[in-house]
Formats: sequence, C-alpha cells, structure tokens
Amino acid sequence: MTTIRSSRASRVRTWLIWTVGFLAFPLAGLAGTGVAGRVDDPVAAFLGGAVAGAVIGAGQTVASRGRLDIRRWVPATVMGMGAGLLLGAVTVGYDTSLADLALMGALTGLVLGPAQALALPRAARMRWLWAAAMPALWALGWTATSLGGIAVDHQFTVFGAYGAITFSALSGLLLPLLLPSHATGDSAADTTPSEARA
Repeated sequence: MTTIRSSRASRVRTWLIWTVGFLAFPLAGLAGTGVAGRVDDPVAAFLGGAVAGAVIGAGQTVASRGRLDIRRWVPATVMGMGAGLLLGAVTVGYDTSLADLALMGALTGLVLGPAQALALPRAARMRWLWAAAMPALWALGWTATSLGGIAVDHQFTVFGAYGAITFSALSGLLLPLLLPSHATGDSAADTTPSEARA
C-alpha cells in the first residue's frame, strides 16, 4: 500500500513539475519575437520558431527532472519548431483567425512531434504516441490562447500562457506512459528497452 501511494505521489509530482514548465513558453515567445519579429514571412517563421524551440526545449528538459537528454531534446525541438512553424504559418498565409491558428498549431506539431519522439531516450515506450499527440496538443494550445483573448494578431511565434498551461498539463499525462520513472537523460539514452524492463 505504501509503495502504491509513493508511486502515485511521484507521478503527481512529475506531472506538476512538467506543467509548471509552461513558464518556458512565454519566455520562448519573447525570445522568438525579439529575434525574428512578427511571424509574417518564411524567414521570421523559421528563425522565430527555432529560437522559441531552443527555449521550450531547454525548459522541457529541466521540467522532465532528468528524463530528457538536453543534447538531443533541444536540437530536435529547435529544428522541429523552426520547420513546423514555417510549414504552418506559410500554409495559413500568416493569418491569425482561430481556425488558422489551430491549423498552424497542428502543422507545427506534425513536424515537431516526430522530431521530439526520435529524441526521446532509447528506453522510452510507445514513442509514436508523443508524435501522434503533438498536432492535437499544439492546435489546442493556439485555440486556448485565442479564446483567452490574447492579441494573437501580433503574430507570435508560440501560443501564450493559456495555451502553454493547456499544452503542458495534457502532455504531462503522457510522460509516465513513455518514460521509465527511474530513467535520467544520460542513463536513459544509454539504456536498452530490455534493460529498462529488468
């Protein structure tokens, strides 16, 4: 009974810390906009997305409590967000209606999800689940930001705090399914699936 309670408490603590990692998103938005300006052309979309991806990737690495390897997760997030935001923003013509931002988010997640899934530790289970969830979660992030009354017409590189909390809380539910609770970024990257089950 004590072990079960301890395990539940650990999962809740892991989820809470990951969710608090939403704070990286507003910082990422400021950094991306500061470097690239409004997302209103391909260069701004790619550069702004890449800069925001660096901040988000670093924040998620910290919030993972050592389960993600910064050497793999940050570059994957940089490239995935840069290419994903480029694809999404160009596809919607840089428009900022609710439908356009939801589609832009889905397309960003479509590229970012597989990039991050490949960067998960080798001990990760069902990594495809992360890739599959990202389009929906990024679309939800932009939807929550738009419905929250944020001035999305400023063409930000990433959704605001409402979207970030939504994204972080929901994506945090995936962590226990994907990453062994005992894994750290370095050891998980060097652990085979059979060793992780032992």
